[in-house]
Amino acid sequence: MLEPFIRTDFPFTDVPAAPNSLEWSFSHWRNMTRMEFRVLVALLLINAGSVVAAPLPIIPPAPSVAAKSFLLIDADTNKVLVEHNSHERVAPASLTKLMTSYVATVELASGRIGLMDQVLISVNAWRTPGSRMFIQEGTKVGVEDLLRGIIIQSGNDASVALAEHVAGSEEAFADMMNQQAQRLGMSTTRFTNSTGLPAEDHYTSAWDLALLTRDYVKRFPESYAIYSEKSFKYGDIEQPNRNRLLWRDRSVDGVKTGHTRAAGYCLVASALRDNMRLISVVMGADSDDSRMRESQKLLSYGFRYFETQQLYAANVPLKTAEVWYGESESLDVGVGDPVVITIPRGHYNDVEAELKIARIIEAPISIGDEFGELRLSLGDELVYSAPLIALQGIDEAGIFARIGDFLYLFFNQLFD
Repeated sequence: MLEPFIRTDFPFTDVPAAPNSLEWSFSHWRNMTRMEFRVLVALLLINAGSVVAAPLPIIPPAPSVAAKSFLLIDADTNKVLVEHNSHERVAPASLTKLMTSYVATVELASGRIGLMDQVLISVNAWRTPGSRMFIQEGTKVGVEDLLRGIIIQSGNDASVALAEHVAGSEEAFADMMNQQAQRLGMSTTRFTNSTGLPAEDHYTSAWDLALLTRDYVKRFPESYAIYSEKSFKYGDIEQPNRNRLLWRDRSVDGVKTGHTRAAGYCLVASALRDNMRLISVVMGADSDDSRMRESQKLLSYGFRYFETQQLYAANVPLKTAEVWYGESESLDVGVGDPVVITIPRGHYNDVEAELKIARIIEAPISIGDEFGELRLSLGDELVYSAPLIALQGIDEAGIFARIGDFLYLFFNQLFD
């Protein structure tokens, strides 16, 4: 999370324009004579045709990736750095377990289940085919162990056991998975089981898996940390994490592999370097080595050619504007959320920031009311925009003060 601060080395400019739009403070126009205004308009018209926006920085093309679909995004800004068929339906295989562990973590956070809960293992869970944690029918296993069995060992048996514990049945748990998918905006996803075993109506997309991973990292960092563990031993059986990038790249701290004949070899990976987190998704590679290699290509490209910068904090004054008809004559405006952008590496100083502020601001004012816009541009591309909001409330002034402000504005407009 961005700590409250303002980048004092990153200035912005106020932008003048026509009096009826969100612009400069009204006092700037009021201090300009009519002749000065006419000269300004003439100069703007003369030069309008000669103004050419600066081109965007040139960066090398994205690497070739041997996979059916793939995606690379910045986790803080959701900026897409590389993508191919990222919204295409694909079989998720064991990447399904990302949502299985996510739903279980939601239930833990709500207090509806606990890490120390003992789960009675059913015949159904014990008989589930595919990758296994090797739990035994009729035994009791702690929720914490089941989570590690799902995340590290990719145990289908553990997935079914935890699904039954949370929802009573795997079918009911799949409904919970779909509810969470809908909440996260995963519009190309439907789950019918907790394991990722092939099913006709069980699908997702690279984009949706990136959305899920992004929320997992931000919302549940303690649970997400399990994805960085390299092995887990249950009983007498120790199994390594199938995500071999954990050994190859120290900045990688997750996430999950998957494989079925229909899905091919899949890998969602996430890495953190210098406070910049990238998430890559590779779907349908042709081998375990390939999915690791192609994921590494994406991450290396993103970190080498892009950077993420935090510019302004939320709820910190960026500008003081003039107020009319209020008990206060000035208003601090800022942004409601931290301002974070992802740009080509080395072009931080080329970013231009502009504040557009309402020409006349009138009380009463409530915190959060919008009175303009912050715009960040790089070359001819708008890379970020956000409303400027009131950072404090201002009550309406008394009748005599309001009359005074009205007459002041009236006569200034009359003689401009």
